[in-house]
Amino acid sequence: MLDFSLSPEQLELQALVRQFTKNEILPHIKTWDENHHFETGVIRKLAELGLMGVCIPEQYGGAGMDYNALAIVCSELEYGDTAYRTAVSVHTGLHSMTLLQWGTEDQKQRYLVPQAQGRALAAFALTEPDAGSDAGAIRTRAVRVGDEYVLNGSKLWISMANHADHLLVFATVNPALKHRGMTAFIVERNFPGVTTRPITGKLGIHGGDTGEVILEDVRVPVENRLGEEGEGFKIAMSALDNGRFTVAAGAVGLTRACLDASVKYALTRKTFGKEIGRHQLVQQMIAKMEAGLQISELLVYRAGWLKNRGVRNTRETSLAKWIAADTAFEAANNAVEIHGAYGYSNEYPVERFLRNARALVIYEGTREIHTIMQAEYALGFRQDKPLNRMLPAWNPEV
Repeated sequence: MLDFSLSPEQLELQALVRQFTKNEILPHIKTWDENHHFETGVIRKLAELGLMGVCIPEQYGGAGMDYNALAIVCSELEYGDTAYRTAVSVHTGLHSMTLLQWGTEDQKQRYLVPQAQGRALAAFALTEPDAGSDAGAIRTRAVRVGDEYVLNGSKLWISMANHADHLLVFATVNPALKHRGMTAFIVERNFPGVTTRPITGKLGIHGGDTGEVILEDVRVPVENRLGEEGEGFKIAMSALDNGRFTVAAGAVGLTRACLDASVKYALTRKTFGKEIGRHQLVQQMIAKMEAGLQISELLVYRAGWLKNRGVRNTRETSLAKWIAADTAFEAANNAVEIHGAYGYSNEYPVERFLRNARALVIYEGTREIHTIMQAEYALGFRQDKPLNRMLPAWNPEV
């Protein structure tokens, strides 16, 4: 029997994060966005509530909730602004959950515990100037020298680059092997040779931290290698299953924000003697938002249900990310339409929603990548097998 209801614990979490967003983000986000300011105090308060490790087991410093709890957190935060959902996405989804899946016990104690407790912030460094969708084309090099690796290269478009204490860096031990040479490393910000700098001039997510990571003769101990040499591509792709899940969940929150703003405006703005919500073309746009919101939410929770069972969910998560991100972008575009000239001004939040929504369609796999993936699954050209290390199933008894 299917049960679509949230548990009492999930409902309590949803109410908590919704109130947090209302109190800590919404009153300030217009100013932060205008000033391109990332407020680290929001992250500190999220950590105090145990939300930076909401789905990490208690034995590693987390709250021990299920993976759909992470979806709830991301959805509610993105209702406030994409920047703070992004921070949780890269910290928890891309980095901490990857350590939970692939890390040794020593690595979990040294890095996962402080991350889950919010005492250390984490980022994910895969993309390079010439390697985005084609992850196997990375040029960052890792050369083994005794009990260390020496890393050289640069990473681009790294969220939280300028605030993260831990970076999950992907490099190649042999460029000729392409994706089979990729290897993952846990790099600390204070390692000599690590520098970061912010990226400015972005279209959206002005309130978020995006930067470049430069690695110059960075010496990384062998014990900081995540997995084995050559397993980096598998590790990166499994990490993206989690990152895409959080992006999809965030997109649900953004669509809801677009719907709420549009409904509010459509009930107050009048043309031709009646509220614009009475006009059928406006109703059509609002109906699309409502339908897209419901569809996206169901796709996200299905992917989370598979995660909870410890089942590989690459196909389902890809679909959720593709549909939810496209839905959010269309919802934001229609919200601007509904607001008319006011939608083109930052007097109303829908202008920011549209700028932010464009990023969702690009990162964690472009819509084109996900379109190809879904077609290949349907045609039988692509099939998923269980990885040798799966994300642990959620056990409510632990």
